[in-house]
Amino acid sequence: MSRRDFIYTLSATGAALSVAACSSSGSGGGSAVRFGYIADYNGASLLAIAEERGLWKKHGLTAEPKVFVNGPVQIQALRTGNLDYGYIGPGALWLPASGKATIVAINTLTYADRVIARPGITSIRGLRGKKVGVPEGTSGEMALNLALQRAGMTMKDISKVAMDAPTVVSAFASGQIDGAGIWYPLIDTIKGKVPGMREVASTEDFSGSAFPTAFVSAAKGKPERDRKVVAVLQEANDWRAAHPEESIALAAKLLGADEAKVAADAEHVKTMTTAELVAGTKDGTVDKWLDGMSRFFVRTGQLQKSPAVSTFYAGDLYTKAAAR
Repeated sequence: MSRRDFIYTLSATGAALSVAACSSSGSGGGSAVRFGYIADYNGASLLAIAEERGLWKKHGLTAEPKVFVNGPVQIQALRTGNLDYGYIGPGALWLPASGKATIVAINTLTYADRVIARPGITSIRGLRGKKVGVPEGTSGEMALNLALQRAGMTMKDISKVAMDAPTVVSAFASGQIDGAGIWYPLIDTIKGKVPGMREVASTEDFSGSAFPTAFVSAAKGKPERDRKVVAVLQEANDWRAAHPEESIALAAKLLGADEAKVAADAEHVKTMTTAELVAGTKDGTVDKWLDGMSRFFVRTGQLQKSPAVSTFYAGDLYTKAAAR
């Protein structure tokens, strides 16, 4: 087992798998699916809508949502049989690209990731030689890598400290680290604790780049169940696109969070209709997004080579589910 997998196993065992929320396993029977998510608008909104709108029951399923701290621990749980589906941000896309999971649906494009620094540090170069906390294998690490590359730096120019996302918040607030690769809405929490915090890099700085979030299954899924789950996600996705304010309210209810904070989080997200995602799958747009991410992960050393998108994105599954 690699050091990275060892870290993920510890995280999954010690934190993620013990936390469950809003189980609908008793509503209406049907095949139960254990579905992971992250406690933000991207991760929670479709699950909240599917529950509220009765979409699991409509498609002969029940859901057992489980909240996780990041995407990599969900993929580890998929691989150990402790989870059926999960949600990942763009920073974890190297895992399905390396054969550890299959993308069954694209969710959104997100621009919520930042590199932040303590007051007085005004640029990414100001973090040279300083302690920077980052959840490994996540979009926080992705944002940090992008910022370092743009500045002509590498991870060797900083003192990277691997830690999970909640620990980043507490470590930054207490002054144990000088910077972090992290994302909204956690950044809002950090701002409340360190008012002079600076954002020294953002994924919004990379115009023309797309950072997709996705739903994943185990590398070898169950075709009929996958089709039903994708149908639920597509129906919930279109309801979200048509009812943005109500979707924020439902996500806030699932998360137990203030609606204004969830709305602020949603401002960093681009949602698309299922028809748009089907068209993007057919015309190669989605392939371009995912291939761009794979090539980035080759540069960071997280992938040895950029694989064909068809080996890890079930585009045919997505388009056929929408046609029914």
